[in-house]
This record gives sequence, structure tokens and C-alpha cells, in this order.
Amino acid sequence: MTDLQGVPDTVRAGEEGHNGMARYSEASGKSVERAMRRRKKGTLRSGGSGKKVTSRQQAIAIGLSEAREKGARVPAPTSRGRRGSARRTSSAAKRRSSVGHKKK
Repeated sequence: MTDLQGVPDTVRAGEEGHNGMARYSEASGKSVERAMRRRKKGTLRSGGSGKKVTSRQQAIAIGLSEAREKGARVPAPTSRGRRGSARRTSSAAKRRSSVGHKKK
């Protein structure tokens, strides 16, 4: 552990002054830790394809998903993929319309 001398107990415990990061329950943190250990050992597998997980972010996502299934307090997952693809589609449509296609 790091030495947190001079830091108020409330900040150390995360009760006050937390910086806007998502707060998870202790059970979900332990689930993520287990997933990270399995990733380091090389035994963590992806649910859909069964491939070995090497990404740290993917291991965290799997740990949070497992915690969600067990009923731990975890915020709902965000739908980042959809927003990004929607943005790309609309910008691609704009480019196509401005390339010089003539309307009939």
C-alpha cells in the first residue's frame, strides 16, 4: 500500500471529494481483480468467441459484467460503439453529398 500520511480519512475511503469517477461496490472490485488475475495467467476467455483476452480494458469489462450478473452495485454499461458508428455514418453521408453528386 502507499503511504497516505496527511490525507483525510474520508478522502482515503472515497466517501468525500471523489473526482467524478464511477463508484463500484467492493464485490465488483473483487470480481474485476479476479478477472485481471485470470488475464495475467492467460486463462481469461472472451464470452462470444472464446478467444484469450489480452486487453486490460476488456478484462475490466468482463469483471464488471460478472459482478453485474451476481447482483453487485455496478453502473450500467455505456453504448459507446453505437454513438461512434452513428457519427461515422452521418459524416460519411455528408462527405458523399458534398463530393459533387448531382441531384436529378
